[in-house]
Amino acid sequence: MDIKKQLLSKIAEKQIIVGVVGLGYVGLPLAVEKAKAGFRTIGFDVQPEKVDMVNSGHNYIGDVVDSDLKALVEQGMLRATSDFSLVAQADFVAICVPTPLDDHQQPDISYVRNSAIAVASYLKKGGIVVLESTTYPGTTEELLLPILEEGSGLTCGKDFYLGFSPERVDPGNVKYKTKNTPKVVGGVGADATQVIAAMYRAVLEGDVLEVSSPKVAEMEKILENTYRNINIGLANEMAIICDKMKIDVWEVIDAAATKPYGFQPFYPGPGLGGHCIPLDPYYLTWKAREFDYHTKLIETAGEINRYMPQYVVERCSRILNRHGQTLSGAHILVLGIAYKQDIDDYRESPALKVIEQLGNESAKVAYYDPHIPKYQYKGQVRYGMEKLDADTVAEFDLVVICCAHSAVDYNMIADHANLVFDTKNATKNVANRESIERL
Repeated sequence: MDIKKQLLSKIAEKQIIVGVVGLGYVGLPLAVEKAKAGFRTIGFDVQPEKVDMVNSGHNYIGDVVDSDLKALVEQGMLRATSDFSLVAQADFVAICVPTPLDDHQQPDISYVRNSAIAVASYLKKGGIVVLESTTYPGTTEELLLPILEEGSGLTCGKDFYLGFSPERVDPGNVKYKTKNTPKVVGGVGADATQVIAAMYRAVLEGDVLEVSSPKVAEMEKILENTYRNINIGLANEMAIICDKMKIDVWEVIDAAATKPYGFQPFYPGPGLGGHCIPLDPYYLTWKAREFDYHTKLIETAGEINRYMPQYVVERCSRILNRHGQTLSGAHILVLGIAYKQDIDDYRESPALKVIEQLGNESAKVAYYDPHIPKYQYKGQVRYGMEKLDADTVAEFDLVVICCAHSAVDYNMIADHANLVFDTKNATKNVANRESIERL
């Protein structure tokens, strides 16, 4: 029996052992779904605290159900380790590690490279490796393939299968989770694509689309996030223009959204956050230079979005000035540190930059976030306020809403705050608007 038939048979009979490298926001939910589907799963992570938490059944990812993780660990369906020699036991290995940018906005592929080297040493004949980390088109075939072949002594397409299937994780999304979000799969060769797709179909409820190559899958993921980056950049620029023209941008967008075709609403804010949208387009920008092309539209949108925290601070200064106060020495409360509503994830959150820049202007800044009691930024740990009440709110000269958490009482904020600058339209339904100015 050839490798393809053997693997398809093992998938159908749930005999595949799964390895997931990287137990973060992508890897842990994937590992849990693989185990729930009946595949014994080993999670690999270089951080001992994550390994210990998984093996103790303690969840640390919002999109994972606590009871699911605990039950899977107790049943022996899921375990975690930092010992990469156990990759030798896995038939299917998914690499789900970070792909950040460096200080010069260049792709940092070190996590992917190091993971591939670790996997290659123990990759067995008949194995499958899938990269899920968002990256530039060509990574799978130009970086992973030679590392895996050289490190294992095996031949891709003959002895093992390789492919790319981009993660689609939207923290806090109440409708779409790892389980029911459609998947895209592009393998090195048609057989690899079919086998990898079969593995995902055995686990997920969402559709699995097979594309012609890893590069197509890699590029479509970049397109997804670049699409949002550019459209949010447009919304942010519209907010700046509307402010200058004394037009309510939120009303403009709501009006435009009534068009049943040709328009999808995107909304302005204090900037972009999360691991994907602010970073991923720059992978394409970087790769495009290899082909002597400058990605003008992408970079312009990025400039607008990166400017927004500074713009928020400029608006704060103007608001205070109109009321006879200066930004320097002002007591300012920032509401919401998370990059997105109702989650505890503050990766790349623009609120952190807003707080930093307010501090640079000698403002006295405190923050409150019901989901994030403390955060670390540029090596420093900052603690938030433990509670939010009317008396506390009244002590501040200005309240800046940077994230619209539903647990916050915005009517109370409007009734007791001296001034409010709402960058997220969180106060849309608040009746008392005397103290409120929106982005």
